[in-house]
Amino acid sequence: MRGSNNHGSVGRATMVDVAQTAGVSLKTVSRVINAEPGVRPETAEKVIAAAAALRYERNDIAASLRHGARSFTLGLVIEDVANPFYSLIAQAVEERARERSSMLITASAREDPVRERELVTALLRRRVDALLVVPTGADHRYIHDAGFDTRTVFLDRPPARVKADTVLLENAAGARRAVEHLLASGHTRIAFVGDDLRLFTAHERLRGYRKALAGAGVADDPALVAVGNSTSADARRTTAELMALPRQRRPTAILTGNNRCTVGALHALDRKRGRTAVVGFDDFELADLLGVTVIRTDPQRLGQLATELAFDRIDGHDGQPRRIVVPAELVTRGSGEISA
Repeated sequence: MRGSNNHGSVGRATMVDVAQTAGVSLKTVSRVINAEPGVRPETAEKVIAAAAALRYERNDIAASLRHGARSFTLGLVIEDVANPFYSLIAQAVEERARERSSMLITASAREDPVRERELVTALLRRRVDALLVVPTGADHRYIHDAGFDTRTVFLDRPPARVKADTVLLENAAGARRAVEHLLASGHTRIAFVGDDLRLFTAHERLRGYRKALAGAGVADDPALVAVGNSTSADARRTTAELMALPRQRRPTAILTGNNRCTVGALHALDRKRGRTAVVGFDDFELADLLGVTVIRTDPQRLGQLATELAFDRIDGHDGQPRRIVVPAELVTRGSGEISA
């Protein structure tokens, strides 16, 4: 059944809508909906009236999960298991799960919010003990409404419109470190080749790039910022366009925003690599042999920490949501040290 929310749009009412209409907290709505004690009768009546007016439907997935036995299964929703960065996360989660006699179900959302929600719902119906999610959508209240936000850990990117345990990389600081390294080598025309700015990681890395330039008193040239590169082919084409700029505007150095962008940029530079400095965000296979300077992140550590947080919740921890940031390290190999 569909009803109207507080903002007048048509859609399925959520516990957030009920709480806003009744003028109470989400916790109070949850207690009333689930017949838990601790709510005054007059408050409960307000919640029930609001729920009826909004035609709120209780999510029965939550009830079955609360009362069911352990399944000894974890669910992992990542961007793309074919991406080496995310495959390392999956391997780390699987290893930690195995140590706890649990099995892992992994699925790829491929940057599709609808697919993400479908996968999360499917995993909840399989009664996983906890969820680990690399988020894509712009609203994760549906996980809260399912009563599973305290057993969901978000990794690589923060959740939207809910609070939950989160493990992130040092995105802005890492990018700033990379640009400062290029500046120290004498570069002032430094390009940024990154992913879609709707992604938290891409946005944060661009922020770090700009912060480093501003700290050195170097003007941010919009012509040297190329984002929206979701594939290596996109990055290759973008880098070729940057290198085709007039000599006085052409970049002498490039910061690439992720491993796919780095690979694409290297293909575009080809024989020009000896004249253009490159620092890539994320390490990648053969980067050491190719002599590519990188901001090395630790996707395995990201997966390990997220899994530990998930099992901590399974074991009964009911504290406030936690946020962990995994450091990023500058690894110099020659490509970022070419003098301007």
